[in-house]
Formats: sequence, C-alpha cells, structure tokens
Amino acid sequence: MKIGFDGKRVVCNNTGLGNYSRLLVDVLASRYPEHEYVLYTPDNSANPRMEPLLRHANIKIETPDTRMGRAATSLWRVAGMTSQLCRNGIDLMHGLSGELPLNIGNVAIPSVVTIHDLIFRRCPECYKAIDREIYDYKFRHASRNATRVLAISECTKRDVMEEYGIGEDKIDVVYQGCAAQFHRIPGESEVAAVKRKYGLDRPYVISVGTIERRKNQIMAVRGLRGLPEDFDVVLVGRRTDYAQSIDRYVSTYSMGDRVKFIEHADFADLPALYTGAFCSSYTSRYEGFGIPVIESLNVGTPVIVATGSCLVEAGGPQTPAVDPDDVEAWINNVKEMIDYPERRARVARAGRAYVARFNDDAMAEGTMGCYLKAVEEKKLQ
Repeated sequence: MKIGFDGKRVVCNNTGLGNYSRLLVDVLASRYPEHEYVLYTPDNSANPRMEPLLRHANIKIETPDTRMGRAATSLWRVAGMTSQLCRNGIDLMHGLSGELPLNIGNVAIPSVVTIHDLIFRRCPECYKAIDREIYDYKFRHASRNATRVLAISECTKRDVMEEYGIGEDKIDVVYQGCAAQFHRIPGESEVAAVKRKYGLDRPYVISVGTIERRKNQIMAVRGLRGLPEDFDVVLVGRRTDYAQSIDRYVSTYSMGDRVKFIEHADFADLPALYTGAFCSSYTSRYEGFGIPVIESLNVGTPVIVATGSCLVEAGGPQTPAVDPDDVEAWINNVKEMIDYPERRARVARAGRAYVARFNDDAMAEGTMGCYLKAVEEKKLQ
C-alpha cells in the first residue's frame, strides 16, 4: 500500500503536532516496512528532526509538482494536492493535523484524519475569532469528509461526536506514545550536567509546554508560595503574552529567584530536566491528550494534573488531579510528596506502569487498523 500524508507539520513543525507526525510516520515505517510512505509538503527545508525518518528507504518526500502548486502552496494543500495524490497512485491519504484537502471526497482515495483536540471550541477565549472560524471550518469539513476519523484520546472522541455530529462507529481512538528518548531514565551524571547547563541548583517543580493562558502555568507559580523556600518552579517553553502576567505576579511577591524560564531548551535535554525535578505540574485547562504527562511519567517523575479534559486519562488513576483553580489542593499534593517520600515513589511507580500502554507498537497497530477499515469502507461507498 502507498500511503500519503499531509506532511507540512512533519517537515516544518518542531512542537506537538510535528512531534506526533514524525513519531507516527517513523513507527509505521519501522513496523510495516512493506508499505511506502509519502510525505506531501509545500516546503522541504532542512530539519534535523527529520533525520530518523530519512533513514527509512520506504519514506519519500514530495513537494508540489506543478508550477501553479509551487506558486500557491496554500491552495495546493487545500485542493491541488489531491490531483498529485492521484497521479502518484496513492492508496490512502492521512491528514495528520485535523486537515484534509477540501476535494479529497471527490476521488476514490480513502482518507483518515487525526483530530488532536477541539480546544478552540472548548476554550474560545484563548483564540482570535478569525482563527476559530478557520479551525472550525477545516476540522468540521475533514471530520465529515474523511472515510475515518482517528482521535488521540477518548476525550477528543467525545468532543468530535458532540461538536460535529460524527458517529461513534466512524472514530478510532489511537493513543500516541512519546519520543524514544523518554523511554529510559537518565543517569545521575547526565541529570547533573543538564541541571548545571540551565543553572538549576535547588529542588524544582517543572512545567513543560508553551507558556500560554490555557496551560495555566500561573497555578504552579502561585502554589510555589506554599512550598518550602528552597523550592523553585521551572517553566520550559516558548513565552507568549501570557508570560507577562506571570512576570508581574513574580515581581509583586518578590519571587524572581524562585521562578525560572527556559525558553529554548534542547529537546534532547528534556528527559534529564524531567528526571531532575521533584515533580511535574501540568494543570492545563484543556488538552487533547497531554504528552508532557506521559513524558514525565516515563522517566519516573510524578505529575500533578488538572481535571476537566483528558489529563487524568493520560496520567492514570494514581496521578494526583486537582481543579485548575484550586491552588490549595495543588500545594497540598506537592507537600504530601515532600513530607512522605514513599508517597512520591508510589505515585511515580504507578504512573510509569500506567503509561506503558502508550507505546509505539500500540500506536502503529491501531493506526494501521484504522487504515485497513478505511480502505474496506471506501470500497462500499
């Protein structure tokens, strides 16, 4: 089978959607080498994170093959790509990030679309009106016109059913894993070197993710005032305007030496940054899945998550979960792990055992199963 992907995020995006897309293509190419995988992208710029994929002989990159496609790459992605898929003999098309060409339903190629989340509908205040309209149009159209929908969590599946009226029998839930570097616990010397690199010399709570209002990092910063004075909070991620509100809070309460921002951490350093932390905090108000939760648990660091979306689903029943506005509950959970080290160890062990289910084999098998159903169902249309 010759499988095509909307590969823009694979090649050009180095955050969540790009990481998911590269991981999925990599595990499929490894576990199902009999198939050919073609990434369709408007831009094939060099990206070091593409190197593992390019080692596979069965992965190929395609850019627009017409003058018009090269001149208008946005139009090519929404329409022109479909003709190229047909010319290339693609047997199935997978939109990796909530999008498919608008005319994909007009050809005989079965299609799958991954829906990561509908946060723009659940937290509309976090998005510009025009962005909400664009996302809603693309995701609604892709969900309704795809042969099958692949949701990355039960939470996202429920949202797609409720918001877009998609039947349950059309949706497959396939959990994603995390990058291979999180599949081992870094050693003490590696952790010490990374901590020196980023100037971390005291116990710390870590929060990884873009520093934006929805992700609610202010909760950990506010909670820090209830922890021992030798504890810090380390926020790892790109700053947005929301970070200024954290800056103001830090200044108001003279916490400047206890709240540290790491905006451009090397991806390879993340396992050691997690391992060196006392615990992680991921109290986002809404997520489709929450990869930082399973990254942290995989390297043995317990996490405190927020209720209200999928984070309990990602962390498991033993992971402490608090209302995203209940700072006192957050403080109490961290202090309990400080005061009772066996509690921290127990939470970490249970979490690591739980997230073992989010692995590459299950991701590959579930995705290929979705593909095969899409192929059979397209024949009956």
